[in-house]
Amino acid sequence: MNNPDKPEASLFEILRQRLGDQLGDYLIPPPVFQTLRGEFLAYEPQAGLLRTRFPVLNEYLNPYGSLQGGILAAAVDNTLGPLSMLVAPPNVTRRLEMKYSQAVTPDLGYILVEGRYLGAEGQYLKFSAEVRTPSGSLIARAQAYHWVITDQP
Repeated sequence: MNNPDKPEASLFEILRQRLGDQLGDYLIPPPVFQTLRGEFLAYEPQAGLLRTRFPVLNEYLNPYGSLQGGILAAAVDNTLGPLSMLVAPPNVTRRLEMKYSQAVTPDLGYILVEGRYLGAEGQYLKFSAEVRTPSGSLIARAQAYHWVITDQP
């Protein structure tokens, strides 16, 4: 990141440069990112990498006392979505595939998501993500395909 003390400020500056006058057309940061209480940790433009952190809160738990799988998928989507805005023209998630490896319990405190831009083929953008515990154990992996929007208003 340009400013490691304020990663969000650096991201917003990059988006300002990328989107120019159109920046006001977007909700940045997305309200759902704020609802999930996400934090941007680092952005590495050359590597196409964005790191985020999301808390594991009691209101996100399923009946078994572990993080609801959809919340974990939302954390991934809320990492890859902002990353996609940093590396490509406006686009939307077309497909998100999750592979879960272990349950997430509140005692972890938070999960770490690392999203990576893998490249483009035509209008498709390909991303991958890994979700880990604070100690580095793998929780889940994801692959996503985004579609570049060509009919902008």
